[in-house]
Amino acid sequence: MTRRNAKSDAGSSPQSGMLSSTALRQYIQRFPQASVLVIGDLILDHYIWGRVSRISPEAPVPVVHVDSESMRLGGAANVFNNVLALGGKADLCGIIGADESGRRLLKELGPRRSGRGGVVIDHDRPTTRKSRVIAHNQQVVRYDVERRGEPKPLLQKRMLRYVESRLRELSCVVVSDYAKGVITAALMSELTRLAALRRVPVIVDPKVEHFSYYKGVTVITPNHLEATQAAGLHGDSDQTVQEAGATIRQRLGCQTVLITRGEKGMSLFEGEGVSWHIPTRARQVFDVTGAGDTVVGTMALALATGASMRESATLANQAAGIVVGQVGTATVTAKQLMEALDRE
Repeated sequence: MTRRNAKSDAGSSPQSGMLSSTALRQYIQRFPQASVLVIGDLILDHYIWGRVSRISPEAPVPVVHVDSESMRLGGAANVFNNVLALGGKADLCGIIGADESGRRLLKELGPRRSGRGGVVIDHDRPTTRKSRVIAHNQQVVRYDVERRGEPKPLLQKRMLRYVESRLRELSCVVVSDYAKGVITAALMSELTRLAALRRVPVIVDPKVEHFSYYKGVTVITPNHLEATQAAGLHGDSDQTVQEAGATIRQRLGCQTVLITRGEKGMSLFEGEGVSWHIPTRARQVFDVTGAGDTVVGTMALALATGASMRESATLANQAAGIVVGQVGTATVTAKQLMEALDRE
């Protein structure tokens, strides 16, 4: 299932060999006991589904005949959705606009609204919306509506007050940063302080431009491009990724760095000189949209139910392998995760 990275230093962890599938299944069975709060950029994912049979006479672009449209939860809302789909309890904290997209996002939450007490409305900014035109299962174009400026201090305080009110009941906090303005240096500093007081782990799905915000978090999950850029390196070789993981961990003072590497799987960096490589579990890759959301949601639930970092990363890797086989923003269920383990 996983193996120790051949490039690990001599001081690496004594752990070796295969992880127990029985133990991994037990963590999945415990997911309903975990309570995760997701804070970050709330996004409405708008999909326009259609077919292309000709090129426009007006410009060299395809003409898409629209068959249907759909709305899905994106960004931090998709992490929230993934936690619920896997059987965990979830709270959601973020900002929407006083607009139709905001109302649609709340509608998409549907019966899950009880977990959205931390969603606040900003009358001066639109709800972030990503619209994707899909023809024959391929993305033709994407257009975004957003405003990236920092929210008013009052709105940041309201979010932090909500987080503080929920911390006693939480197993984990996930920060879903899409660089749309919600995650600020001040908010992260106070969030990290509050979580540390309650000994609640904080997992961050980061953006490169905000890496300095994440000091002292428990786990950070950049993809290989974000990791190498943040470390000031180039390339995606095993050695480069190894250096990036060690550099990020040292600079941020975080417990663990998990670098997602697409078809190359994941690389996990724990204590000094301890690293693991986890091969990809994807059978077919149709769409990587939201895969990072699935990774942090699964990892949060696994850590909250007693799994080690390595076990949590292994489950997250399995979940990511499932979700990239679906088109559009998607989630993974506990049943699907169990079935994936059965195929090992």
